[in-house]
Amino acid sequence: MKIVADTNIPFLKGVFEPYGEVVYKDGRAIGREDCLDADVLIIRTRTRCDAAMLEGTRVKVIATATIGMDHVDMPWCIEHGIIVYNAEGCNAGGVVDYVLSALYGVASRKAIRLEGETIGIVGVGHVGERVAEAAQKLGFQVLLCDPPRAEMEGPDKFCSLEFLLENSQIVTMHTPLDDSTRIMADEDFFQKIAPGTIFINASRGEVVDEAALMRARPKLGAVVIDTWCNEPDVNRNLIDVCDIATPHIAGYSYQGKQMGTAMAVRSVAKHFGIDALKDYFPETESPDLDPIRIDVAGKSQGEITSILQYNYPIFTDDFFFRSAPENFEKIRSEYRYRREFYID
Repeated sequence: MKIVADTNIPFLKGVFEPYGEVVYKDGRAIGREDCLDADVLIIRTRTRCDAAMLEGTRVKVIATATIGMDHVDMPWCIEHGIIVYNAEGCNAGGVVDYVLSALYGVASRKAIRLEGETIGIVGVGHVGERVAEAAQKLGFQVLLCDPPRAEMEGPDKFCSLEFLLENSQIVTMHTPLDDSTRIMADEDFFQKIAPGTIFINASRGEVVDEAALMRARPKLGAVVIDTWCNEPDVNRNLIDVCDIATPHIAGYSYQGKQMGTAMAVRSVAKHFGIDALKDYFPETESPDLDPIRIDVAGKSQGEITSILQYNYPIFTDDFFFRSAPENFEKIRSEYRYRREFYID
């Protein structure tokens, strides 16, 4: 068995070497020549898997250590018998921590009162569900918009996008990227959004029409952006009008990276019958990286803000990115993964 793997996937080196040949390359540099005699690709979002890459190669399995799969041409892979595994839900905890730290951070800086406010969650998959649970524990009213789930489960717990935009003081995006969500946040979206809304996007950059967002900026209370169109060549003008801007690291928690790699390894191991790796999970290097629980009962907004910023000082990430946005990929590849926290 020959595996070609993204060298930036943590905890992976040494895992498969006893069972076959492993070649590591930067995800952006993995190309057709690398795939010709490869059986397996283990990748992240930076490797585009389509006909141009895969046709005529030996690849039969792709494991992506990410939730998103928009970098894989799924119809083509299905048609050509290539099995694709993803790490669904692996980074949910990290994204929840990001949203909470960003929300309370910008509210503190701009003297925005959060008590009793409504948070609208657009896209209620693994991440959106976790954001909703944490928000409810913090005392927020929660609105959920997820048309596919509403169609399958019934509309009782969900609302329309229009209702959510008109009745939320915080709107946070957690949709996958597909034909139904591409440029979802467009001119009409921002016309309907309530004045003073805090807008957060930690899903995919192409979910948002960045030009429409910039035109709507004076209407919004705050803007937090982690994912961008045309990464890594991001819109510098949009960075300038954001209250928090980060280089697609919302899900970069230590636990999220452990789980993403573990799910990719387990998928390949089960597919090829490698029993020793079917329950693989990377060891935690230090007790300081273990997740912690935060008790917010009876605490004021200021106290919660201090606790969240202590555990994830998000403005540090904002500062380093804002200082050198041309280093988008370097910041991501050298990012020091943070431990997760859970709201009790």
